Parts: sequence; structure tokens; C-alpha cells
Amino acid sequence: MQISPAGLALIRAHEGFRAKAYYCPAGVLTIGYGHTNLDGSPPRVTPGLTITKAEAERVLTDTVNRVYGAAVTRLVKVPLNQNQFDALTSLVFNIGESNFAGSTLLRRLNRSDYDGAASAFAAWNRATVNGVKQALPGLTRRRAEEAALFRRGEIVPTRPVEEAEVVPDAEPMPQDVAPPKSPLQTASEIGAAASPFAAFLAYLTDWRVVAVLCAAALIGAGLWLWSRR
Repeated sequence: MQISPAGLALIRAHEGFRAKAYYCPAGVLTIGYGHTNLDGSPPRVTPGLTITKAEAERVLTDTVNRVYGAAVTRLVKVPLNQNQFDALTSLVFNIGESNFAGSTLLRRLNRSDYDGAASAFAAWNRATVNGVKQALPGLTRRRAEEAALFRRGEIVPTRPVEEAEVVPDAEPMPQDVAPPKSPLQTASEIGAAASPFAAFLAYLTDWRVVAVLCAAALIGAGLWLWSRR
């Protein structure tokens, strides 16, 4: 098997492209899309070396298939689908063939324990930085994406946290919803927006105001008739 375009995209997303040689967090001289001298593939990485994106793409594709994909094919003794092969190749590209060969993940996989193998990806999230072995957030994300690809054929889009999209609530929260306005409030606001006279007319057209005025008129008329007796 050979890695698919989706598998290469996963590796590129995590490695990132660097045109000039640099030292990764583990102190390994690296260039392009995570290319190092550890696999013996050209070009040999030296301080100050530069590479074009096209060259880096060619080196990545060749090295992944010839070295790391071949290692997965050689070491895994059970059937793999394309998604599983891509996830394992990305892992081996990152941790190296010797680490993969002695891993719990491979032992579980070769016993046909696919679920156990998928859960073992998470163990490979540590690297030695400044002499201290520690879990790295980038490796933790990468292992989670590889495990998801291995399990379900899904690649979780890789995106820095600060660029992650904020998904709004589908419905407003209760505290964001204003209480319904009474007709009196509405009439008052409409009138105030126009003029004092318009406000007075708005009040007069409100049924509650009309009812009060009618009741007052009836009471007044009754009192006047009573006083005339």
C-alpha cells in the first residue's frame, strides 16, 4: 500500500513547511515537511540549508512511501484498510520505525486488537525538550487525529486554537431574550419617538386608557345625575 493524499495532508498539517533548516523541539535538525537525517534519505540536512516547497513535497512523498509506509507494510501482520495504513504511516513518520516495532500498539494490532491499537496512539505524545521528557500539545493533537482516522476514517481538521471558529448558540440563551412589551409600553415608546402631542394621542388610542376614561365618564355622569335629584 501507499499513503493516500488524505494521509499526506495529515502529515503536512502537523509538520508544517519550513524552507530553512531548523531544530525541532526535540533538538533534531529538520527541513521542509519534517525531513531529517534519521532515515538516511536525501537531501542531507545541514545548518543553513534551504529547500523549495516543490522539493519538500517531492521529498515527503518519496520518503513516506519508501521508508515509513514500507515499514508499516513489513511490521503489520494483519489486514489494514487505507485509513488505518495512513494513520500508522503518519505515526511511524513521527516516532520512527524502531519505536513502532517495539510498541504496545503494534503488539495489540498484530493480535487483531484494532480497538486496543487505536487507544495506544495516545501514549506517543511525549518528547524530550531541554533534557526533560514531557507531553507536548501538538503531539497530543496529532495522536488524537491519527487515532480518529484509524478508528473511523475521519481526519479532524488541524487548526491552531487561536484560529478555531466560534460556533454560536443555535437559540438565544434565556437571559438574552427581552421580556415581551405591553401595549402601553409600545404606545408610549412610539409616541415619545414622535412628539409630546403624538405621545398623548398614542396613550388615548390605547384600549386600557380608553377603558379608564370611559369608566370615569360614566361614574362622573352618574354622580352628576344623583346630585340633580
